[in-house]
Amino acid sequence: MPIKDEILKLKKEKDIIIVAHNYQSPIVQDVADFLGDSLALARKITEIPQEKIIFAGVRFMAETAKILAPEKTILHPVPMAGCGMAWTIEPQDVKRLKAQHPDALVACYINTTAAVKAECDVVVTSASALKIIEKVDAKKIIFLPDRNLGRWVAKHFPDKEFIFHDGFCYVHNYLRPEDILDVKKKHPEAHVMVHAETPPEVWKYADVVTSTSGMVKYVEAHPDVKEFIVGTDVGMIYRLKTLFPDKEFYAVKRPMICKNMKAITAEDILRSLKEEIYPVHVPEHIAKKARAGIEKMLELSH
Repeated sequence: MPIKDEILKLKKEKDIIIVAHNYQSPIVQDVADFLGDSLALARKITEIPQEKIIFAGVRFMAETAKILAPEKTILHPVPMAGCGMAWTIEPQDVKRLKAQHPDALVACYINTTAAVKAECDVVVTSASALKIIEKVDAKKIIFLPDRNLGRWVAKHFPDKEFIFHDGFCYVHNYLRPEDILDVKKKHPEAHVMVHAETPPEVWKYADVVTSTSGMVKYVEAHPDVKEFIVGTDVGMIYRLKTLFPDKEFYAVKRPMICKNMKAITAEDILRSLKEEIYPVHVPEHIAKKARAGIEKMLELSH
């Protein structure tokens, strides 16, 4: 039996739900029950009735799921699949910034460990950051850890003061204007979509700077546009082609690939289904503090 069919059969028999991020490989996307960005998957975890969930995403996403649904079993098929950006900041870094700016609200990107989230006031995603920052009263905001996303958010709120941490996504941070322009020469009619984690110097070459869910919405909102250049992980191209088979999507010159996301294979998913190994655990004293910021995100992002 092909591995895809074996996974589909077994998850149904065991009533285990598979959720997967948009950056996962095509076969993992194909066997998932729910696909989405960090915000969508966080919401979905709280809605589904199943008690066992396989989370095909990087570590901070699986931790977030466990924090939001502590009564459920969250299985992470490859525990070592972490996030380079999340590793750029530790709880002591947050404490130092808070001591330096005691009057500031701490907004923490979801791409952080549970321990870092526990030190923050509100969690944001690339899809929700603008809406959340608009709703908070604070005029001074510590935004961490991604400097690029932070500057993109700050651009929309010139009346607020922002303090940044020097973190970044290694996949998005190395995108350059020439990587976009090279593809644009070949497809001059294509609209350019780039992720908000990309550097500021590429934004002026984009038709939209957004999240992965924002890219889906942008394509939906432009039915007459037939070609798109996608400035984010190549997994998103497969996702977009699946949703919009009548349109063309092109990777930038240097394909963007998150190795940690791709570390989760179909074989890992199957093993997780069979053995139910690698359940996620978050210490309660950390989970309790982190949960407050995540729940505030869900509340303010509606």
